[in-house]
Amino acid sequence: MTEKIDINVLIENMAENISSHCGTQGYKNPLMIGIQRGGVWIAARLHQKLKLADPLGELNIAFYRDDFSKIGIHPEVKPSKLSINLDDRHIILVDDVLHTGRTIRAAMNEIFDYGRPASISLAILVERSGRELPIHPDIIGKTITLKEGEHAKLSGPEPLALEIMKSG
Repeated sequence: MTEKIDINVLIENMAENISSHCGTQGYKNPLMIGIQRGGVWIAARLHQKLKLADPLGELNIAFYRDDFSKIGIHPEVKPSKLSINLDDRHIILVDDVLHTGRTIRAAMNEIFDYGRPASISLAILVERSGRELPIHPDIIGKTITLKEGEHAKLSGPEPLALEIMKSG
């Protein structure tokens, strides 16, 4: 059994919330960075809707993960793409599913290797239970609670689809 979630509605709401968040915080020209793969797919849509001036950044956190020795390297590791100086920039970091918080921690480690941003705001398509680190998103498309043995899976980039699936 799977539950399908309307990604387009979530992305539209996220774009509105990001715009409001940036306005409230006084961020004039934020830099958006997506975490490969799913985060980049979501970030590309948000970047287009928000008409951001700077190019979309992409992070590949494969070498920054703390479970690197357990899971190995994904065979299709692509390099990060950050063509803009990050120093003193307001960054909107985008990912698809926030679960334990370890992916976001790894992404922040990599960001700080590129420079020292003024701030990092976290935008997540789906927030789920099971956090292991004190990571809290600023913008959330949808919060879900999964049962034992369930997981959220984003496929794409065209079409984007998010399904809640039972393992096995």
